[in-house]
Amino acid sequence: MKSNTDKNSKSGLLSRPEPLSRKNLPKIDLAARRFNRRLPTEKLLALMRVDTPQFFNTAEVVGAWVWIKFDQKQPQVVTRELSELGFHWNGTRQTWQHPCGAYRNQRANYDPRQRYGSYFAARKVAASSGV
Repeated sequence: MKSNTDKNSKSGLLSRPEPLSRKNLPKIDLAARRFNRRLPTEKLLALMRVDTPQFFNTAEVVGAWVWIKFDQKQPQVVTRELSELGFHWNGTRQTWQHPCGAYRNQRANYDPRQRYGSYFAARKVAASSGV
């Protein structure tokens, strides 16, 4: 059985050192995250369209929620931006999700797309503007 020894604790070594790549990243503005998680769907989409068009162009609206899915793992700067916008990672669905103020106490055991419908925000904007 392994245990911490006085030698390790006196040396000041950490058991899990901070990854080097995180040192240069700015911290997440938690006040902005809390505020953004309460934004209704249309306000969130308007914010994303102006501030983060790369996310807006891939955003899928599922019921009242907004989902963003990537084909590959994204760099930490992208995950930080999504988190600050109020998104959280859903490991089961492998997507970033924003509740848009519509929280649930338990996870859905059905496909929300089937129950509530879905659309891609950028396509709806393009269709409504006649592009």
